[in-house]
Amino acid sequence: MTTTSTDTPARLLQLLSLLQTPREWPGGELAERLRVSRRTVRRDIDRLRDLGYPVQASMGADGGYRLIAGKALPPLVLDDEEAVAIAVGLRAGAGHAVEGIEEASVRALAKLEQVLPSRLRHRVSTLQAATIPLTSGDGATIAPETLTVIASAAAGTERLRFHYRAADGTETRRLVEPVRLVSTGRRWYLVAYDIDRDDWRTFRVDRVSEPFATGARFAPREVPEGDAAEYLRRSMEAGSGAAYELDVEFAATVEEVAARVPAAVGRPVPLPDGGCRLRANASGPVEWMAVRLAMTGFDLRVRGPEELVAAVRELGSRMTRAAAPGGHGSGGSRGTARAAR
Repeated sequence: MTTTSTDTPARLLQLLSLLQTPREWPGGELAERLRVSRRTVRRDIDRLRDLGYPVQASMGADGGYRLIAGKALPPLVLDDEEAVAIAVGLRAGAGHAVEGIEEASVRALAKLEQVLPSRLRHRVSTLQAATIPLTSGDGATIAPETLTVIASAAAGTERLRFHYRAADGTETRRLVEPVRLVSTGRRWYLVAYDIDRDDWRTFRVDRVSEPFATGARFAPREVPEGDAAEYLRRSMEAGSGAAYELDVEFAATVEEVAARVPAAVGRPVPLPDGGCRLRANASGPVEWMAVRLAMTGFDLRVRGPEELVAAVRELGSRMTRAAAPGGHGSGGSRGTARAAR
């Protein structure tokens, strides 16, 4: 029995799903799976190629087909288990600001959850609720749904409403034009134009609740400083009252450091020796910056400011003492264990 021509779209999706399995498929086996002739399989392969899928054919008695890596990424076809697995992984990456992939995780998650059937969304939520991630730092965790709603509104240039809790606990209702989500490594921030206040604002996303896109479109405005991350960085400096000039050299490439240091901190530049240098206006406690630099995992040299140099030295000395046999670190651990009991 063969399928009729009206089944072509569904058959192409089934063929694509088979080809995305990392193996070579003989033409005869594909014809049997799809219940069509080998000639129809060849025509369908040509249709996939026309759509941008790089299908490679091999010579032989039966011939074979394999999907190979191309110059661009065409749409993928996922089965239920694959879609659930990817959604759970993206939720973990987006909800806890995994450095280097945080914003991409949110964008991908927003696209995937938009098309997930309700039965699969339920499975994703069930798996998410049954797992507890081990996170570092003091950044607040955020419901992935909050991030995806905001990201979708920003991508679709839709005005967004939400409740916002200020640092002093005051609750307000906000209507904004969302531009960009920015991760600092510890927290997520939304850069947006506040309609009621007629000015630009930054919002800590862990203080946002009940966000929803209104459906009303807006014409994008030019962000102050020309970049959302730069605007956030300057806003944080102005609010902290403790700005300083950060100057650090890393024994790593620009790409490696940029993947570990949030864009809101600054952008490194290459050095002749293959390393890179980060010079930026920073704010907040220098003790946290010392920890933040240590967490990159790269060899580095702190050139300034002096307060940060001193904080790095103190952190190094403290960690050395903590690791010494019989030092304060072991005693501190015993004290913590007794307190826990």
